[in-house]
Amino acid sequence: MEESNTHVSNMNGVLKNIKSNVLVDFICPNVASITIVTNKVTTSLNLQTIKQYVKDTNHINSNKVELLRLP
Repeated sequence: MEESNTHVSNMNGVLKNIKSNVLVDFICPNVASITIVTNKVTTSLNLQTIKQYVKDTNHINSNKVELLRLP
């Protein structure tokens, strides 16, 4: 994925806008999925916000974002 640092920064801005204290640390795309690592356990609102950001971004394959889960 190109410009992953930009996506991390943008996701953190979106999370800040909803007054979340969760930060995205990094994004790791692979063939089957995208892994987004955060600094702490997230709430369902945070997960939904991240998922919506990914779906709205043209540079990330949103087909890879189907199931958000905790590791």
